[in-house]
Amino acid sequence: MSWLARLSLANRAVVGLVTVLVIGFGLFSTASLRQELFPSLDAPVATILTPYPGASPDVVEQQVTSPIEAAVDKVDGVDDSRSTSTGGTSVVTLDLAYGTDVSTLTSALQRAVQTVDLPSGVTSDVVTGSTDDIPVLVLAVSSNLGADRVAAVLRDQVQPQLGGIDGVSGVGLSGTADPQITITVDAAAAAARGVSLASLTSLLQANGVRIPAGQLSPDSNPTAVEVGGPIASVDDLRNLYVTPGAAAATGARPGAAPSAPAAGAPATGAPVRLGDIATVGEAQAPATGYTRTNGAASIGLSVTKAPDANTVDVSAAVRDAIPSIIDALGGTAQNAQVTTVFDQAPFITSSIEDLTTEGLLGLLFAILVILGFLLSVRATLVTAVSIPLSVLVAMIVLDVTGETLNILTLGALTIAIGRVVDDSIVVIENITRHVARGGPRRQAIVTAVREVAGAITASTVTTVAVFAPIGLVGGQVGELFRPFAVTVTAALLASLIVSLTVVPVLASAVLKVRPPKPGADPVHDEDSPLTSPTRLQRGYLPVLRGALRRPVVSILVAVLILAGTFALVPGLRTDFIGDAGGNTVSISQELAPGTGLPQADAAARRVEGVLRDTPGVATYQVTVGTPGGAQGLGRPGAGGGGATRFSVTLTDDADSAAVTDDLRTRLAALGGPDQVGNLTVQGGQGGFGSDQLQVTVRAEDPAVLEAAAGQVEQAVAAIPGAADVRNNLAAAQPTIRVTVDRQKAAAAGLTEAAVGQLVAASLRGTTIGSVTIDGVAQDVVVRSGAAPADLAALQALPIAGPLRLTDVATVAEVRTAPSVSHTDGSRSAEITARPAADDLGTVTRDLQSTLDGLTLPAGATAEIGGVSTQQSDAFTQLGIALLVAIAVVYLVMVLTFGSLLQPLILLISIPFAATGALGLLRATDTPLGVPALIGMLMLVGIVVTNAIVLIDLVNQRRRAGVPLRESILDGAAQRLRPILMTAVATVFALLPMALGLTGGGVFISQPLAIVVIGGLVSSTLLTLVLVPVLYSLVERFRDRLRRRREARLAEPAAADAGESGVPPADAVSTDGSAPDDSPWTEPENAAPLPVGPGVHGRVGDRAGRALRGVEVSLFDTAGVLVTTTETAPDGSYRFDVAGGGEYVVAARSGEREPVAELVAVNGGPAWHDLTVDGPAAVTGVVREPGGQGVVATVTLVDDRGEVVAAGRTDAGGRYDLREVPAGEYHLLVASPSGSSATTRVTVPSTGTVATEIDVPAGAVPTSH
Repeated sequence: MSWLARLSLANRAVVGLVTVLVIGFGLFSTASLRQELFPSLDAPVATILTPYPGASPDVVEQQVTSPIEAAVDKVDGVDDSRSTSTGGTSVVTLDLAYGTDVSTLTSALQRAVQTVDLPSGVTSDVVTGSTDDIPVLVLAVSSNLGADRVAAVLRDQVQPQLGGIDGVSGVGLSGTADPQITITVDAAAAAARGVSLASLTSLLQANGVRIPAGQLSPDSNPTAVEVGGPIASVDDLRNLYVTPGAAAATGARPGAAPSAPAAGAPATGAPVRLGDIATVGEAQAPATGYTRTNGAASIGLSVTKAPDANTVDVSAAVRDAIPSIIDALGGTAQNAQVTTVFDQAPFITSSIEDLTTEGLLGLLFAILVILGFLLSVRATLVTAVSIPLSVLVAMIVLDVTGETLNILTLGALTIAIGRVVDDSIVVIENITRHVARGGPRRQAIVTAVREVAGAITASTVTTVAVFAPIGLVGGQVGELFRPFAVTVTAALLASLIVSLTVVPVLASAVLKVRPPKPGADPVHDEDSPLTSPTRLQRGYLPVLRGALRRPVVSILVAVLILAGTFALVPGLRTDFIGDAGGNTVSISQELAPGTGLPQADAAARRVEGVLRDTPGVATYQVTVGTPGGAQGLGRPGAGGGGATRFSVTLTDDADSAAVTDDLRTRLAALGGPDQVGNLTVQGGQGGFGSDQLQVTVRAEDPAVLEAAAGQVEQAVAAIPGAADVRNNLAAAQPTIRVTVDRQKAAAAGLTEAAVGQLVAASLRGTTIGSVTIDGVAQDVVVRSGAAPADLAALQALPIAGPLRLTDVATVAEVRTAPSVSHTDGSRSAEITARPAADDLGTVTRDLQSTLDGLTLPAGATAEIGGVSTQQSDAFTQLGIALLVAIAVVYLVMVLTFGSLLQPLILLISIPFAATGALGLLRATDTPLGVPALIGMLMLVGIVVTNAIVLIDLVNQRRRAGVPLRESILDGAAQRLRPILMTAVATVFALLPMALGLTGGGVFISQPLAIVVIGGLVSSTLLTLVLVPVLYSLVERFRDRLRRRREARLAEPAAADAGESGVPPADAVSTDGSAPDDSPWTEPENAAPLPVGPGVHGRVGDRAGRALRGVEVSLFDTAGVLVTTTETAPDGSYRFDVAGGGEYVVAARSGEREPVAELVAVNGGPAWHDLTVDGPAAVTGVVREPGGQGVVATVTLVDDRGEVVAAGRTDAGGRYDLREVPAGEYHLLVASPSGSSATTRVTVPSTGTVATEIDVPAGAVPTSH
C-alpha cells in the first residue's frame, strides 16, 4: 500500500483537491442526513383484528380466532402466533422474522384470511407497522368552544393543515365524541301498524341511493338520468316509509323474500312513515372512553411522519403551526390551549448534541495525547486531520446508503474517533523519526510509510473484518447494529486511506528537519534503543529482557491473569440492551375484566392525583377506555387493550430513573389491585420491545390451565428479583346467556337471529348504516326503548306484541372466562413480571430454576419467553459472531504474514483483552449487555493491531539478518511509542463516553466504551510483554527443529564419506534446496551484527552457491558512488554508512550481467542478499549401469589436454565442478577399480550444466 504514498506525493495538488471535495460533500451529507432516535425498523409483528359484536369469548374463539390461526399458520415468514378472544373481538398477533418484506407478507396474510369462512358480516383487518408509525408528537387540545365545536375545528381545519406539512403521513384524533342518529322505535305503535324491527335493518340500503339509470337520446343529444338522492338531514330520515309485514318493502332489493309479519300483526297494509312509529334524533354517541390532559378534558392529536421524513423537521413544522391552531380554537378569548404530551424531537436533538459533545471532547483528548508523545504541534495537527476527514467520509456513506443520523450511528462515529487516528499516529510517528535524521524529506517519508504500510493495512482490515459477522446476528439486535457496523467500517477504511495519502502529503509540507545536536549521532540517539534508549524505552526494556530470560515465569503470570478473568464472569450482572432514557414515562392501569367505564375513570383519577403531586412531572395525559380514534396513539409498551394508559412527560432537569422509582412507590401506596388495578410503570423513550419477564403456560383443559397458571404466578412472585407479577388469565365473570327455543320462536314468526337482533337493539342498539349530514358521516342506530337494567327486566323484554323474551327463550346467569388466550394455537396464559434488579441474567436463572422445580398438573407446560428469550438469543448469536470474528481476523493475519503459526501468537491478545473489559465492567458495576458484547466484538479487531505492528517490525529486522533476540528487543522498543500512543489516544477519546458526561445515548455508548477501554489497557500491557515472549519461544523452537532436521540429514552423508575416505563435495542437493553455505541461510553461530546503519549481505549465483571475489558497489539514489568492496570467501559483504536513507547495491561477477537493487537503511543494519550470474558449473552423478552411484574422480580437460577443473564424487556419486570457463571440454571419469568413462561437454558463460555418466561394471559401489 506504500504506492499510495508515492502516488500522493507525486500528485499533491490532486490530493488537496480531493480532500476539499470530501470536506464539501461530507458537510453537505451531514446537513442532509435525517435525524431519528433509532434506525427505522419494520416491526416484525402483524395483528389481525376481527370485531364480532355481541359474541361471547367462547364463540369468538371457536368461530373466528381458531380458523384464522389455522389459515395464517401456513404462511411463510410467520414464526409464532398469539391470540386473545374477548367478548366481541378477536386479536391474533403474529411474530414475524426480522428482515421480512412486510408489504409482501401483509398481502399473503390478507389472502389467507380471505379464505376463512367467518360468520356473516364479520370481516378482518391485517395491521402491520414500523418504528415510523410511532407518533412524532402527540398534542392535547382544549377550548371553551365546546366539545362539538372543537372536534369540528380539528376535523375540518387542523387535520388538513397538519396533513399538508411536508413529511407528515397522518394526523389522528382521539377523545372526540362522535355524533350519531338514533331511531328509537315505539314498540306498541310499530306493532299496531305491523312493522317489526327486522324490517328496519335494510331501510338505508334501499333509500338515499343515487342510481345511474342511463341516458336519454343516446345517439343525438345524450342526457344522463339518475334516480334517487342522498339522505341529507334528520327530516329526510323521518320521512322514509316502511311497508308493514315486509322487510322494509320500500327498501327491499329485487328478488329479496319478504320477512314474516310480527306475531299478532295485521297483514301487509299501507306504508308507514318512520317518524310515525319512532323518534328520530341526532345526539352524541355514548362515551366509550375519556381523554384528559393535566386533569382537564381534552382531545388528543397525534402526528406520524413518512418513512423518508426527518423527525426533527416534522416536529418543528408542527410546533410552528400550534399558534394557528390556538387561533382557530378561539385563542385566549376561549382559553384555547395546545399542550405537547409527547415529542420525539427534543430527545433526539439533545442525544445528538450530547454525543457530538462527547465526540469533540474525545477528539480534543486524543489530540492532547498525541501532542504529549510527539512534542510537535505540526506533527500533531497532521495526525488530527485524519479524524474529521474519516468522519466526513462516513457521513457520505450514511447519506448514500440511506441511513439516518441516530443514536446508533452517531454513537458509532463517536466510538470511531478513538480508532481512526491510530493509523495516522503510526505513520506520523515513523515519518517524524525518519525526517529527524536529516536527508531528503520526500525520500524519508516514502521510506517511513513503506515500513508501516503493510502493518497498518493489516490492522485496519482486521478491525473492519470483525464487523462482517454482524450479518450472522438476526432479530432486533442485528437490525439495530448493522448501521452501527456500516458507520464504523466506513470511518476506519477512510482513516487508512487518509493515513497513506493525506498524512504523507501534509507531512512533506509542514514537517521540518531537525538538525542533530553537535557531537551527537542522530541515528543512534533516535533509532537505536539497544544503545541509546529513550526514557520510555529505559523503563520498558528491562521488563522485556527479564520476561525473555524467564519465559516460564511470564507464561505462568499470564495464566494466572487468565484464570482471574474467568473468575470475574460469575459476578457480572447482565441485561439486554438497556434503558434508552428520555424524558417520558408510561403507566398502564389494568382493572378486573368487566369493570365499568365509570369505575375505570374513578380509578384513573386516583392515579392522576399522584401524578399531579409528583416532582419532576411536567405534563400527563390519560386515556380511559377506548375514546374515538384512540387506537394507535402513544408509544410501544405504553399499554394496550382495555387498560387505562398514562403518558407522562418529565421536566427537562428530571432524572427519569429517579422519577420512575418515585412513581412506583407513590402508586403502591394507593392500594392493591382490587382498589386501583394492576399498575405498571415503564420509563424510557421508545424502547426495544418488551422489557418484561414472561412465562407462557399452556394447557388445553381450562381447569388445568387455571391451576397451572396460578401455581406459576405464585412461584414467580417468590423470586427476589421479580416485581409487578401479572397473570393474564382472568377469573370467570358472570354472563347472561339467552338460549332461544327455536320451535317457540318459529311459532311466533321469529328466527334465532331475529331474537338476537331484538335483544341487541334493546341493549346497545343496532347500527343499520350511516348517513352524511353537513359533511360528517354519522352512524344510524335503531333502539327499541329503554335498555333493560337487570336480569328480570331482560327476561320481561317485549319482543313482538304481548310476547316476552322468556316466552321464546331461557334467560339465565352463567360464569364464563372474559377472555381466551392462545399461543401457537394452544390455550395459554402469560405470567409477566418486571425485573426489579438490574441483573436480568440472575433473575432469569432463578426463574428457570424455579420452573424446573415445579410439578405442574398433567397436560400443562411452562416455558420462559419475553426479554429473557431475547437476551438469550442475542447473547448466543453474538457469541457465534465473536468466534467467527476471531476466525476472520486469523485468516487476514495469515494472508498478511504468510504463516499459520505467527497469527496464533497475535491472537493471544484477545483473551487478555477480556481481562480488562470484564474487570472494568465489574469495577464500574456496569451490566454486560448487547452493547458491551458489541464492544467485545470490536476489541477482537482492535487489540491485535498492536501485536501486528510489533511483530511486523520484528520480522523486518530478522529478514535484515538481525539475530532473534536483538530483533525482538529492537522491534518492541521501536514500536513502544506508537503502540502506547494509539492505545492512550483511543482510551482518552472514549473517556467522555465511558464517564457519560452528557448522558446522550449512554445506554449504548457507555458500556461499549467501558469494554473497549478496559480491554485495550490490559491487552496493550500484555502485548508488549507476552507476545514477544511467545514469539521468542516459538521461533527458538522452530530453529531447534530445523537444526535437528539438518543434523539428521547430514549424518548419513558424513558416515558414508568417512567410510569411503572421500570428502563430500560442495554439491547442490537433489531436492533443490540451498547448500549449507547458501547466501540465503543465516549461520547459526553468526556474531551479532552492529546496530549502526549499514548494508550487509551475501552474493550468490542462481544455484544458491556463494561467490567470492565479486565486486560490490554502493551508490546513493542520485547515482553517486559511495564505496566499493569484494565479497569474502563465504560470499558476504558489508558497507557501513553515516545515516539512513535509500541506497543502490550493485554486484557483478566477471564480465557477466551486473545486478543492482534498492535498499532502505532505517537507522540499523539492513541485510540484503544479491543473486548474480556467476561462473558456470558442471554437476551430475556418476553411476554404474544398474543405476547405483559410485565413488570416482571427475576431471574436466580442454582440447589441449589441460585440466580445467577436477573433483571427487560424494557418497551418492554426485559431483560439482565450479567456476568453469565457457568452452568445449572432455569430462573424464575414473574409478578406483580401474573403470573409466568420458563424454563431451559444452559449457556456457554462466549457469549449470548437468551431466550424468555411466561407468562399466566393476567399479567400487557407494553402498555397503
